[in-house]
Amino acid sequence: MAHTNSDRRQKVIDIGKPVLHFTGGLEFASLTYTVTKKKKIEKKWRKQEVALLSRISGYAPKGCITAVMGPSGAGKSTFLDGLAGRIASGSLQGRVSMDEAEISPSLIKRTSAYIMQDDRLFPMLTVYETLMFAADFRLGAISMADKVKRVEKLIDQLGLSSCRNTYIGDEGTRGVSGGERRRVSIGVDIIHGPSLLFLDEPTSGLDSTSAHNVIEKVHHIARSGSTVILTIHLPSWRIQSLLDHLIILARGQLMYQGSPKDVTRHLSRMGRKVPKGENSIEHLIDPPALAEEDLSLSVSTIAPSPTPSRPGRHQAGGSQEKGKSRKPQTNAHDDYDHSLRSPYNSMSLASSDRGLVMQLLRLTPSRTSQKGPISRSSLSPGIYEYSSEILPRSPTPHSSDYTVNENDCLTPDNAPKNSMAHKHLGPKFANSFFSETLILMRRNFKNIHRTPELFLSRLVVLTIMGFMMATMFIKPKQDPQGITNRISFFIFTVCLFFFSSNDAVPAFIQERLIFVRESFHNAYRASSYTIASLITYLPFLALQAAVYTAIVWKALELRGPFLYFLIVLYVSLLSTNSFVVFVSSVVTNYILGYAAVIAFTALFFLFCGYFLNSHDILKYWEWMNTISTMTYPYEGLLINQYSTNRSFGTNPADGTDITGFQILKSLGINPGAGESKKWELVVMMLGWAVLYRILFYVILRFGSKNQRK
Repeated sequence: MAHTNSDRRQKVIDIGKPVLHFTGGLEFASLTYTVTKKKKIEKKWRKQEVALLSRISGYAPKGCITAVMGPSGAGKSTFLDGLAGRIASGSLQGRVSMDEAEISPSLIKRTSAYIMQDDRLFPMLTVYETLMFAADFRLGAISMADKVKRVEKLIDQLGLSSCRNTYIGDEGTRGVSGGERRRVSIGVDIIHGPSLLFLDEPTSGLDSTSAHNVIEKVHHIARSGSTVILTIHLPSWRIQSLLDHLIILARGQLMYQGSPKDVTRHLSRMGRKVPKGENSIEHLIDPPALAEEDLSLSVSTIAPSPTPSRPGRHQAGGSQEKGKSRKPQTNAHDDYDHSLRSPYNSMSLASSDRGLVMQLLRLTPSRTSQKGPISRSSLSPGIYEYSSEILPRSPTPHSSDYTVNENDCLTPDNAPKNSMAHKHLGPKFANSFFSETLILMRRNFKNIHRTPELFLSRLVVLTIMGFMMATMFIKPKQDPQGITNRISFFIFTVCLFFFSSNDAVPAFIQERLIFVRESFHNAYRASSYTIASLITYLPFLALQAAVYTAIVWKALELRGPFLYFLIVLYVSLLSTNSFVVFVSSVVTNYILGYAAVIAFTALFFLFCGYFLNSHDILKYWEWMNTISTMTYPYEGLLINQYSTNRSFGTNPADGTDITGFQILKSLGINPGAGESKKWELVVMMLGWAVLYRILFYVILRFGSKNQRK
């Protein structure tokens, strides 16, 4: 039998004694993160363990904005990373739970969004296109009409209607403003309705109006049912009024947790008065105020009130006869100190016992005057409705349906208890591998269309160099010098095609952070990204090889199958491009990337068989000849040209003809290998291309987790 809200409220009233109700949200107990640093002690460098986080316990209530504050070096970003599962497993000690159910880092990734401090977006996509691609990745198989409708609603709610068709832009392309770009970043990560939203310095670099607009939108998201945790420097009064819950850190320790309104009272307990009209939060986190004595006082052990409260906890009592709730009792909490360095959070806490943690979490008396009970809500399958106007269901984890009470952070209806532990969250990825690949290819082609210089520059270089080669070596003479000219042309062509792929280094390095942000929360697989990037390159590489081949073929009177010459150049481009992309995934910046590629280019050129024949290379350097991606196209072009008894000149010493087979033998290539050797070289180049793409995938899959060690 269904119960109405009034029935449930009456049931609480009939108990006859105070009852505590918890809104739900994120809870954390004894979070500790220690790193080893080198420190100079007595003129010697010694390793020393430094605690960036020291046994921090607390909570972030659902439906509220929890702001993590503190001076520089307090551990704000480290703390946020710890909650968001961005610290490698085993490095962070402690426990994180959602709605009283312990939650693993992998599950946090599936139910949360993390907005980084830097906006990593494709500059040549419009606001609408950026959000539409996010919808394609995160919303799975719902209809395109529903995706469009959801994106349009999100654009309206984030205040982006005026710039929906404007490019995101970057340093070289004028686009949206900083505040608009930040809101687009938020929109990309909340399109699927995450239950947890983490923001690292969302107001950084913004003017006061833009910063307020961003936090105002985040405030609306929180009130719709999400647990929002953000780091922020000293906010303005307008922004401070939008914050519900504070966590203030200093030197990796938790020095305050509670309502912004109670900071003044906390300071008064420390013996510090806030001058009238000044910001109490500023006085609390002001570095001069964080002297060792004040920090110890702020986190000192003070016995809490027997029944402390917290945001979303309410007391209710009453008589069955009157059927009305009694006025909440708040006097018992007025003297409660908000310092979290209580017996429940001191270093003497030997274990993260849940009972102690739950006692610790009842901290903020400012909410005890709120009317009406708030039940626990939790995650459920389906689309999280961050707005009452957003569409209904999709296969993504979400929070339940919520209504907002002006006094409460959140008032959920019919919210099941501990659903995080019992509900199935659906598939890890919203789309199939094939669908992800198609979406990524579509986005890649759109970016290439908007930035044609990326491939046009290569095409122009190869076209110009092709004409130069055709005019320099046109119609080689039938003598030893003509043979030398052709061989020089072949090795130069191989080197030219290798160098033409070098621009892939900055291309991926620029895109790496976007990949990390999107893949960290399972927008798509690393495998689909690898395949999509490969397929995207194929037609452009084919065009480059075809243009160069068409220019030089007739001019140099090349022989052998024209198609084989084209295939060798094409596969050469493919293998070298795969190698350069792999290098760019390993290095961290352009300088290292270019240095590595240039170094390997020199080594590959040295051992490709041009300076020393393959059989003349010392045994302990033969492996360099094997891994050189220049060896195979160079030999392939030579075999294609000289695998014949035709004469290519006359030996000046004895006047005999110099046949193609003799040229191959003098270069250390078996002239009897013939056609089988030619195609074996093509297969070897394809094998190296596949190997480098596999290594590229491995780096993406296991080396781009964006986690602290």
